Amino acid sequence: MQLKIRKLLKTILKYISIVTFSIILLIGLLFLLVYVGAFGKIPDKSALQAISNEEASLVYSSDSILIGKYFAENRTNIKWDQVPVHLKNALIATEDKRFFTHKGYDNRSYFRVLFKSILLGDKSGGGGSTLTQQLVKNLYGRNDFGFLSLPVNKIKEIFIASRFEEVYTKEELLLLYLNSVPFGEDVYGVESAANRYFNKPARNLKIEESAVLVGMLKANTYFNPQLNPKNSLARRNLILNLMVKEKYLKAKVADSLAKLPLNLRYENLNLNAPAGYFVYQVKKKALELLDSIKINTGKEYNLEKDGLKIYTTLNMQVQEFSSKAVKNHLEPMQKLLDKELTRRRVKEKWYSSQKQNFSNLSTQKRKVLLFEWDSIRTKDISAIDSLWHYYKMLNASVLITNPKNGAVITWIGGNNFRMLPFDMVLSHRQIASAFKPILYATALETGIEPCLYLENEENTYAGYEDWEPQNANRASTPDSTVAFWYALANSMNLPTVDLYFKVGRENLLNTCNRLNFPHFTEDAPSNALGTLDLSLYEIIRAYSAFANQGRMTELVMINKITDSDGNTLYIRKSAQQEEVFSAETSQMITAILQETIHQGTGSKIRSRYGIQAELAGKTGTAQNHSDAWFIAYTPDLVIGTWVGASTPDVHFFSNNGSGSSLALPIVAQVIKGIEKDKELRRRYLTPFAFSGNVYSFLQCEPFKQKGVKGFFSRLFHKKEKNDNDTLNSPKKEKRKVKSFFRKLFKGKKE
Repeated sequence: MQLKIRKLLKTILKYISIVTFSIILLIGLLFLLVYVGAFGKIPDKSALQAISNEEASLVYSSDSILIGKYFAENRTNIKWDQVPVHLKNALIATEDKRFFTHKGYDNRSYFRVLFKSILLGDKSGGGGSTLTQQLVKNLYGRNDFGFLSLPVNKIKEIFIASRFEEVYTKEELLLLYLNSVPFGEDVYGVESAANRYFNKPARNLKIEESAVLVGMLKANTYFNPQLNPKNSLARRNLILNLMVKEKYLKAKVADSLAKLPLNLRYENLNLNAPAGYFVYQVKKKALELLDSIKINTGKEYNLEKDGLKIYTTLNMQVQEFSSKAVKNHLEPMQKLLDKELTRRRVKEKWYSSQKQNFSNLSTQKRKVLLFEWDSIRTKDISAIDSLWHYYKMLNASVLITNPKNGAVITWIGGNNFRMLPFDMVLSHRQIASAFKPILYATALETGIEPCLYLENEENTYAGYEDWEPQNANRASTPDSTVAFWYALANSMNLPTVDLYFKVGRENLLNTCNRLNFPHFTEDAPSNALGTLDLSLYEIIRAYSAFANQGRMTELVMINKITDSDGNTLYIRKSAQQEEVFSAETSQMITAILQETIHQGTGSKIRSRYGIQAELAGKTGTAQNHSDAWFIAYTPDLVIGTWVGASTPDVHFFSNNGSGSSLALPIVAQVIKGIEKDKELRRRYLTPFAFSGNVYSFLQCEPFKQKGVKGFFSRLFHKKEKNDNDTLNSPKKEKRKVKSFFRKLFKGKKE
């Protein structure tokens, strides 16, 4: 019996030995096959030394705020001295407590992986990788080798990790890991993660914030503090306890920190792009500059991988004023427009036309992400309702520049870059009366004086398809003429048409060419009233000439570009300027447009909004209220806005759609914000400081009677009513003129 037992044990031991030897042989063979590259080449030391993580290029505003990134992978590399000690400690305590003693792989963890993960096939127990092995996985990923995937990938990671340890110091490896580890949401590296979840650089992380980020490494989504705050909080507190266990943190401190909330400051520039339209335009300009750098130096840079830093002209504080002004104004105006559209049954007519033209438009409701003024939200809505939602929506664009150097201070191309990426700053819409100063400046350049009296009488122009222009208030005074300056200040149509014929098409066309407006060839006097289509970009650039003594400045967005080490690749030179008007003409137009602000179509900016700054400005209202404009400027600021629907077919049917009602309030709110800030006010709201001679045109009466009646009227200084009497009575005119002369004389005295 004992002999049989002995034989049985011997046989069992023999088979165990054979199996063990076979397993060892197979493992050895597998190691050998991996080592010689049978499952893919293992990078050598020189390849490991050449590793450089791809890095996002960062875009900064002029007030040093991160406003955008360009990346293949959303990663921003940091240096060792920028990593807080508690972040390193939290990482080591959680992921690899023997990091500073092993040589790339941990024997204890290795045997656990060998027997639990490989032999027993428990993939959930396949952890235990060192930080160096995790770094290898982050950089090289894992391939599919069928049932051998887990052992082959683990062995490859051991070999590469060992070589890593020979090439890099422990600190360098830890930094490589922190710069490459994924945090979910297409975020790579701890610097990008710190900005995403806490809106701060990694160097400023607190202990509990570092614990939150380290906690995400186990499962990016499950422990995401934005998506799953409860899971994240529990994981954070576990990591604080692990730090206590490894003597990186005192228990009392950990207990205190565990009681704190997450205190996230989540900032996703992809979802909430406060300067998205601008950042997109900057990318196009940056690529052009990088191409020129390549041509001039031979050095090639990748905007999405090389970690460049782009310093722009945008002032984020003014940009936020503008965004807030657009929302504050358009939200209530949209409700007014909706009421007008409902009263006129526009929606029903539109639905009917859509169903006729597009029979496949579904009325079945489905979940759709929609932009609304209070939020971006998912709603149950049909395809046709979704189209109507955006079809009838008011949009606004805002552009603010410095006329002296062309710097773009604010650029808002629409309501939301993510949902509505089409840029309305560059969209061509009917420019309306905002064009009139261009005609009047052309007239001054040809020698016409600001006291010239223009006809204010309705006519039918047979040579132009019996065109019959009218003033905005549909009134005219056949027995009187209107002073040049007064006609512009009050945006009168009939005198403007008279001026067009005095100036001539060729002179106006030459001016438009100098201003780089889209070319037009037709001889249409309606152009004088702004029937041309221009973009906000083009008209703001043109108005910069009025603000800058007749010199038009090309707009610029980028001040400087540096590489990832801070070496300057590009720095902006002096702005390109072209003289399109004389200084005298620009001053005269500005003085008249100051009158527009004081008592003309832009007077709401003072009467309703209380703006005190010295401004010149001009409204614009398209014929059917489809496009509303307002532009204002100082010597150091040109600000303009356009408001309208995506198509001219949708518009107000009342004066709510005028430039003074729909566009002016946005500009007013922005300037109000600038006025309240001492530094911004000093920088941008500067006075014109013209000599008294510039305002001498105010001595010319706004209206002059023609014929005998005019003679006796002038003889006895009697002033007749005019087409603007509903807004400006003769007595009020006199008071305004007198107040101007008081200011004028005061200016002379000083």
